[in-house]
Amino acid sequence: MNTKTLPIGVDSFEKLIDGDYYYIDKTGLIAELVESRYEVTLFTRPRRFGKSLNMSMLKSFFNIDQNKEKQKALFKDLKISQYQDICNAYMGQYPVVSITLKDVTGNNISEAKTQIKAVIGKEALRYKFVLDDRAVTDEDKALYRALIEISDGEFVMDDSVLRNSLMNLTHIIEKYYDQKVILLIDEYDVPLDKAHNGGYYDEMASLVRDILSAALKSNDSIKFSVLTGCLRIAKESIFTGLNNLRVQSISDVGFSEWFGFSESEVSEILDYYGIRDKNDIIREWYDGYKFGNMSVYCPWDVINYIQTLRTDKNALPELYWANTSSNDLLLNLISGADDQTKHDIESLLSGDSISKYIHTELTYREINESIDNIWSVLYMTGYLTQVVRMENGQYELKIPNREIYLLLKNNIYDFVKRENKEKSDDAYHLFDALIEGNDKEAERIFSDYLINHISIRDINVKKEMKENFYHGYLLGLLSAVTRAVVSNRESGDGFADILIKAPEKRVGVIIELKYAENEKLDQFCDEALRQIENRDYEQALYDAGMDTIISYGIACYKKRCRIKKK
Repeated sequence: MNTKTLPIGVDSFEKLIDGDYYYIDKTGLIAELVESRYEVTLFTRPRRFGKSLNMSMLKSFFNIDQNKEKQKALFKDLKISQYQDICNAYMGQYPVVSITLKDVTGNNISEAKTQIKAVIGKEALRYKFVLDDRAVTDEDKALYRALIEISDGEFVMDDSVLRNSLMNLTHIIEKYYDQKVILLIDEYDVPLDKAHNGGYYDEMASLVRDILSAALKSNDSIKFSVLTGCLRIAKESIFTGLNNLRVQSISDVGFSEWFGFSESEVSEILDYYGIRDKNDIIREWYDGYKFGNMSVYCPWDVINYIQTLRTDKNALPELYWANTSSNDLLLNLISGADDQTKHDIESLLSGDSISKYIHTELTYREINESIDNIWSVLYMTGYLTQVVRMENGQYELKIPNREIYLLLKNNIYDFVKRENKEKSDDAYHLFDALIEGNDKEAERIFSDYLINHISIRDINVKKEMKENFYHGYLLGLLSAVTRAVVSNRESGDGFADILIKAPEKRVGVIIELKYAENEKLDQFCDEALRQIENRDYEQALYDAGMDTIISYGIACYKKRCRIKKK
């Protein structure tokens, strides 16, 4: 039997089934959606959790233009086939208008409008045959032609046509088929995110609000509509007057099993590919999200890591999800951190949870208005997950898994490096103190630095990894002011943690750093100095022409440090 291919980057349901890719069955979403009888449903989930594939699945199931035999073949062995009444009443019975706004990334409102016109215009072109139907009035045909008119390779619908485009398209399609339309809008909030970053949010919010209001509010041509996105944008901003909207967020119990992978689904896929022994590491790195009452894995991470393991059984996990888009939210949180926020971040990195009020409805302009709003967005977009939801609107939040922990840690390091380059006075003073043998001044500077920055104290790793945090901060400080710094921590080649050469003074510095796990800072400083002496770390600096060698033993615990010299 041939092993199925993993569907990395495949968000077309039909392509996935026809191509015999490995598919974790989410067709039960169809039955729950039909039985819920919501007129307009918005699913908010983090990126890469299967939203687009599910939307493609809905289109394939309901689409009246799908070849009926092929349609049956697509779904015959899947969960939805167990719901015969729903299959008989809904499969292939409705015209579907399906668009995705994920590629609307214009640098200004004009570019973004052009991209939205192309998305809607191309979908309208699928129904060009309505022009040949005598039952469609000349007036409706004129409205339709306005949607598909092209000049110089671009759709040219004016603003009034664009704002009413989905409403008019669904009206015309209903008349042609004499059947109500199912409207699917994937990633509805991407244009708003891009507009916020591009400085034209108000114009885009007005446009999206007008398009959605016209299409979804009191539109008798719609059977029902489904939208997806990462965030629920405040009603007064986008969904004005849309009283028939039902939001299913990551906090809600309903529909929670249809996005992301469950524990049993991950076990099943690991068994299929013969790598069940990787279950624990995959759980540590990619599980931990909570949708409603369900524990959920990130699908993108799981299938990418399994694909890597198929060629290299010893491959280490990677930050697959983290590397699929910008992580500006984390940098905004870190750069704007006050003392309370620093404490919260340190608690999260230590494996603890924090309590925060979560604002489920925000406009993009409100995100950066306060740290509280950033916490809310971090929760809704998958950087944090809920431990428990309290009655007063507060959530107990934590980092879901190892991947997000490392992502946050890496962003802290990146911020520190950038800040060191911009504010290098402390780094120069520290460098001078070390070269001059002033251990007390060096201790004062590095201690102040630790107090004023976010610390990373991973309680779940070995002592050597804890030392790496302090080593990284110290190395980052010194590297900001001199290139004469050599680090050997990462290579593990038996040399000191940090070597510094000051050729103009013919002075060399050796630094060995320890994590004082029992808080006995002096004891660990002495141990570091003995290691320098016993392993003859000085020789490398003598060989480099240095006449004076200064050795430092540094011990750190939380935000405290001690420095001793020899």
